[in-house]
Amino acid sequence: MTREEFNVFCSAMKATSHVVQWGNADVWKVGDKVFAICGWNDGKDAFTFKVGDIAFEVLGDAPGIRPAPYLASRGMKWLQVYAADAISDGELKTHIEESYRLVVAKMTKKKRAELGLQI
Repeated sequence: MTREEFNVFCSAMKATSHVVQWGNADVWKVGDKVFAICGWNDGKDAFTFKVGDIAFEVLGDAPGIRPAPYLASRGMKWLQVYAADAISDGELKTHIEESYRLVVAKMTKKKRAELGLQI
């Protein structure tokens, strides 16, 4: 997946916003909560997303995937795909969608209603 494809994919999700921050990283948020990032890999594209406990354990040591710098070191379950051949684009999209769902699920009912989101 290219950075442009990543941005197009994330932009299609409901109630999302995009900012460029943290050293030219494309940061995608739902409401005001981050769900996906492209950047943070010494100038090369890498894709960072939130995962559940099992995915963190299973994928965290896979070739081309690592616990996300900064986020995982603070106890958060985030992974970073830094090698282009680590997973397919379809798998990456599935993980980004799940990250979005995980973030939305943590929102209050009131916040989800304000954003027009249901889980």
